Amino acid sequence: MPGISARGLSLEERRRLAVNLTRVLTLYRSILDAYIIEFFTDNLWNTLPCSWQEALDRLNPPQLATQLLGMPAEGEVVRYGSVWPLTLLALKSTASALAFTRTPGFQTPSEFLENPSQSSRLMPLFRKHVRPKKQHEIRRLGELVKKLSDLTGCTQVVDVGSGQGHLSRFMSLGLGLLVKSIEGDQRLVERARRLDQELLQTLEKEKKRSAQVAHTGFHHPPHHVVRWVDPTALCEELLLPLETPPQGGSRLLLTGLHACGDLSVALLRHFSCCPDVAALASVGCCYMKLSDPGGYPLSHWVAGLPGYELPYRLREGACHALEEYAERLQKAGPGLRTHCYRAALETVIRCAQPDLCRPGVQGIPRVHELKIEEYVQQGLQRVGLDPQLPLNLAALQAYQAQEHRVVAFFSLALLLAPLVETLILLDRLLYLQEQGFHAELLPLFSPELSPRNLVLVATKTPLGPVFSILESEDS
Repeated sequence: MPGISARGLSLEERRRLAVNLTRVLTLYRSILDAYIIEFFTDNLWNTLPCSWQEALDRLNPPQLATQLLGMPAEGEVVRYGSVWPLTLLALKSTASALAFTRTPGFQTPSEFLENPSQSSRLMPLFRKHVRPKKQHEIRRLGELVKKLSDLTGCTQVVDVGSGQGHLSRFMSLGLGLLVKSIEGDQRLVERARRLDQELLQTLEKEKKRSAQVAHTGFHHPPHHVVRWVDPTALCEELLLPLETPPQGGSRLLLTGLHACGDLSVALLRHFSCCPDVAALASVGCCYMKLSDPGGYPLSHWVAGLPGYELPYRLREGACHALEEYAERLQKAGPGLRTHCYRAALETVIRCAQPDLCRPGVQGIPRVHELKIEEYVQQGLQRVGLDPQLPLNLAALQAYQAQEHRVVAFFSLALLLAPLVETLILLDRLLYLQEQGFHAELLPLFSPELSPRNLVLVATKTPLGPVFSILESEDS
């Protein structure tokens, strides 16, 4: 999906985009509101126009990825085998036109061409204990923070929600930044400190053997603080400088790698309210955990629009991995049947206990190897019901025969999900602009590796043309 770039949009254009998003989301709210596990209990297929049903019924999983989601396989030419209804084509075009692009300005990560589990662009010292996804994220965000810090004259970086400290460790010991790490979980902080010491000991050994390591000039490890950040109040610890610059007056840069729910909102508020905070680089996630109200909407503009509301179901849907599901569709493997099986299980649960709706079912292993009745029996046991309940095998097999429709409906909802994320992030941009600040969104990570890949970059003063430096990939 190509999408629209947030870069270069005027305030008026961003406001108009918010208007269009709320209108479209209101128009297709029934699709977004639906729970796929209620596909059979709520007869979701028949909520679609008959012409859509006819068009979608003809598509196999790879065609759903290519034609509906707009994600063809490499080298594939998109061909439509039938004429689609104009309303379905309009939905596809609108979803593509109004969503922020998630395609970064670099090739799909060349850093993993030689070894899929080791980034060739991250020193081995910083790859230890770090999965490929996180390697990619800490390198890309760390390098952006370094550039942003240099451009804004910041004296200290504050990494909020730092977890095990992988990003902080790379920024401080790899890029030479002065970093404070704030994390609320004592166990994660203790783990981060152990990893710091392990890395420092390795560095001392490496310095004696490698001129390259000695040349990088590793200095201070990150300073770890155990502290929960209240999104509704300012955190004084977050704002305290580690060192007082010789010229006086510290300038802070706040960052958060996938700051969960309200934590990303807390970063915005600290940036807005605190004169010492000069810049912000935040990647949000877990939109369903945003307080309602409080976490969304933030801007006066979005709050004044009809249809601005984004209930839990819509925000949860915005967190799905579109690229990952498109890849699964292209492979057309048996793993796609999970949603169909779960929806069939829901019908049995409702018959056995009508007041038990959408219970959580702990992961059932190797679903693709199970018969549908075996899955239902295991599912009943996991929700506390008798797994030996008599089952209507004919009905279950009839549900299984509609697996392609379940997949098609879920793909349709997934097509709209980026519009929800776009509205949430657009609201944050407008919130900052309403206060006179300068804010942009950049697709920073490869979406195949990291689905929540848009970083919000904000400064108190305009960066002008030099902003483009942040978009470039370091050599």
